[in-house]
Amino acid sequence: MDLSDAPRRPRAESIVPMINVVFLLLIFFLMTSRLAQPDPFEVTPPEAALDRAPEAEATLYVDKSGRLSFDGVEGEAALARLATLSGQDAVIQLRADAALEAAKAAALLADLAAAGFARVELVVSPK
Repeated sequence: MDLSDAPRRPRAESIVPMINVVFLLLIFFLMTSRLAQPDPFEVTPPEAALDRAPEAEATLYVDKSGRLSFDGVEGEAALARLATLSGQDAVIQLRADAALEAAKAAALLADLAAAGFARVELVVSPK
């Protein structure tokens, strides 16, 4: 009669350290990423030589027909919402379509100046 202990199975590899690493990477990417809203409509910026990147954070979108969009609001309501942001030395980024008529762009710039924006940065694509 054999009274010795039955042979033990070899212990399986633990996956807990791997799960810890995956969660640490997930937390790292969530903390370091910057989520941005998608563009409200397709805009093809004009081409120009770039000397520096735009500094303004608020972006006004203008399509080729002159439709405005800012912060999820379109049309005249976009200009009204922009007016709440304006102040002394206010800067806004203008992401206008290359096919936008010059007269509409000039009228828009006049509206932005009347709203209190001291500087408007036009977003362009590099040549």
